[in-house]
Amino acid sequence: MAQAPARIETEADLAAGAAVLVARAPCFAPVLAAVGPLPLRRRPDGFPALLSAIVGQQVSTASAAAILGRLEAAGLAEEGAAAAASEEALRACGLSRPKIRYVRALAAARLDYGALRAADTETVVATLTALPGIGRWTAEIYAKFALGHADAFAAGDLALQVAAARAFDLPARPSEPALREMAAAWSPVRAVAARALWAYYRLDTGREGSL
Repeated sequence: MAQAPARIETEADLAAGAAVLVARAPCFAPVLAAVGPLPLRRRPDGFPALLSAIVGQQVSTASAAAILGRLEAAGLAEEGAAAAASEEALRACGLSRPKIRYVRALAAARLDYGALRAADTETVVATLTALPGIGRWTAEIYAKFALGHADAFAAGDLALQVAAARAFDLPARPSEPALREMAAAWSPVRAVAARALWAYYRLDTGREGSL
């Protein structure tokens, strides 16, 4: 069996993870054959990644991009500037009152992003979800795409639940606990399984399933 990567940094890591996934869960073979090469979807870590996640909560992709653009234009997309910004300045960029609180709390926390890079997934999740406005889904997405954790899996993601039901012919869309239990068999490459299921969701529905 191919060696499972601890982190997914390159296309080669992703290919090795896919080989491990199929060996552990042959049901993914037709999924991977249908969707073709999986996207790497890595992004830089740090404050901007979490700011983007908060801004994007419950708004369209276009709206989130517009708000982020205004924050950047106003010089408020960096940690220090966001921490010092007034509520009025953040509201002028399009942030709602709850999101203003979340952004200011994130900036004031002065997280040790270097330490998070070396932490395991559960430590990352525990650290991030201690902050207001950051739930488990956001923390697991951060671990997966910003930190490259090969075994991070956001079981609360609706698209993953829908894709699993359709790809594996389940009688109903699995709940978050049910999907998390199912995904235990896909460890240590659950992040690869997530990429495969998101790609399947896009193929099956014509819609994007995640960030």
